[in-house]
Amino acid sequence: MIPTEEASARRREIEEKLKQEEETLSFIRESLEKSDQLTKNMVSILSSFESRLMKLENSIIPVHKQTENLQRLQENVEKTLFCLDHVISYYHVAKDTEKIIREGPTGRLEEYLGCMAKIQKAVEYFQDNNPDSPELNTVKLLFEKGKESLESEFRSLMTRHSKPVPPILILDLISLDEEMETQEDVTLEHLPESVLQDIVRISGWLVEYGRNQDFMNVYYQIRSSQLDRSIKGLKEHFRKNSSSSGVPYSPAIQNKRKDTPTKKPIKRPGRDDMLDMEIDAYIHCVSAFIKLAQSEYQLLTEIIPEHHQKKTFDSLIQESLDNLMIEGDNIVSAARKAIIRHDYSAVLTIFPILRHLKQTKPEFDQVLQGTAASTKNKLPSLITSMETTGAKALEDFADNIKNNPDKEYNMPKDGTVHELTSNAILFLQQLLEFQETAGAMLASQETSSSASSYSSEFSRRLLSTYICKVLGNLQLNLLSKSKVYEDPALSAIFLHNNYNYILKSLEKSELIQLVAVTQKTAERSYREHIEQQILTYQRSWLKVTDYISERNLPVFQPGVKLKDKERQVIKERFKGFNDGLEELCKIQKAWAIPDTEQRDKIRQAQKTIVQEIYAAFLNRYGNVPFTKNPEKYIKYRVEQVGEMIEKLFDTSA
Repeated sequence: MIPTEEASARRREIEEKLKQEEETLSFIRESLEKSDQLTKNMVSILSSFESRLMKLENSIIPVHKQTENLQRLQENVEKTLFCLDHVISYYHVAKDTEKIIREGPTGRLEEYLGCMAKIQKAVEYFQDNNPDSPELNTVKLLFEKGKESLESEFRSLMTRHSKPVPPILILDLISLDEEMETQEDVTLEHLPESVLQDIVRISGWLVEYGRNQDFMNVYYQIRSSQLDRSIKGLKEHFRKNSSSSGVPYSPAIQNKRKDTPTKKPIKRPGRDDMLDMEIDAYIHCVSAFIKLAQSEYQLLTEIIPEHHQKKTFDSLIQESLDNLMIEGDNIVSAARKAIIRHDYSAVLTIFPILRHLKQTKPEFDQVLQGTAASTKNKLPSLITSMETTGAKALEDFADNIKNNPDKEYNMPKDGTVHELTSNAILFLQQLLEFQETAGAMLASQETSSSASSYSSEFSRRLLSTYICKVLGNLQLNLLSKSKVYEDPALSAIFLHNNYNYILKSLEKSELIQLVAVTQKTAERSYREHIEQQILTYQRSWLKVTDYISERNLPVFQPGVKLKDKERQVIKERFKGFNDGLEELCKIQKAWAIPDTEQRDKIRQAQKTIVQEIYAAFLNRYGNVPFTKNPEKYIKYRVEQVGEMIEKLFDTSA
């Protein structure tokens, strides 16, 4: 039974598990059914939502498109209205701007240019869209009227505010550049800053919108006139104020120059003060032109378009440059006329001017850079002309010294230095101040290959050769002139005086060093000539001393009575000496030896010679009874003879 109970229990256990499994399965089925139902419900909801969305989309898209079209239509309307306003504004431009254009731009340039911009746009509109409209002519006429007013304003501003630069300011500008150690800028305000800005604005508008270049002609004509007036004002300033104390500068510069030694004008003997002033004025005007032209170019670059600047500047400086060149040519012409008159001191005006022109040529070339070839060539042409004229003057001077015909007339009666000698030496001494210039003059006329690139040493040798030539010609002329004198002694004194003057003048200046470049023995040669003339002069006293020299004198025994013939010979000797001494002293007292040292030397030498011979003669015959009236023949003591000779060459004695 037991097994049966176990089987029964097992069966009940299995049945319970089966029952539980069935319950679980039933629950799962119920759950699946619920899930299916939920899914069906969700699908139904989603299908309904999709249907509604499609309906919504079908209704919204047409509305959106309609709205977009409306917005586009609104924008087109707005644009059309704006364009209408813009177009209509062009029809009102003439009316809106006419009053301002009619009244002109003075005092309201920006507003005026604004109106001109509106008018210009109106012109462009009508030309593009309605070229046959009467409005186009109206705005065109208004534009031309406005442009004319701007041109007129440009001229007016330039004319009213362009003033010549005061001479004192120009002199300060030149002085600071040449003499002050630290370079300080002296600014030239040609136009007030506010005026300059207006002029720049107008010129910019005329170039860009006015298509006008006439204002450039107006500009250069007005500025050219002021440049010329500035330089002429400086020249007039010199005429009024230049004196031996120098050229006046402004107080500011004078104060700065206190510690700077002022350059005193070199006083050239034999020269006209007025002529010196003219030379200094011209030299300053040349420097002034350079400085003012530089300043004008700086101003011009602010106002004139770049590609017109050089041409406008070329035109601007022409009048002033031409005036300088004409004045330079006049100086050359005056020098040529002076050469014909043999007035060589006047030719010296060329030298300081030529030196200054050559010194400033680099600055000139820089200022004229970019100008026409004809403009650039003006200064070199003047320099060449001056060099040629100067060289001709030097050559003619040397020839004139050689061929000077003044033999019969104007010869100094006292045998002093001839005017030809003093003039020749003075001319050569004045050349010393312009050694380089004179040497370059001579070199410029050389045709040799070495002259094409001559050095300063080459020029110096040429100048030395020239000076030696002048001195040689002078010596030949003096020798010729000396033959005019009938008395060989006076001829010797004349040559002595001239040779001595030449030598002393050479030694007192650098001329001796220049001469020595090509003639080392010149100094010694002059000394030999001088000594030779002294010996020639001393021979004039032989006719006096020959009377009392020992030869041909009677020999007698002491205590023995003299024969009549012997007494007569002694009388003749005393008389001949006395008469000769008196005659020579009278004649030679009127002669001149300007050099005190030489005068004393010649008198002392002659005094010694004559006194020694006379003392020996007196010692021998003074106590011999050759006459009853010894005072008639023994008229002078030895000391008296010396005193007489010491009065030679002295008209005041």
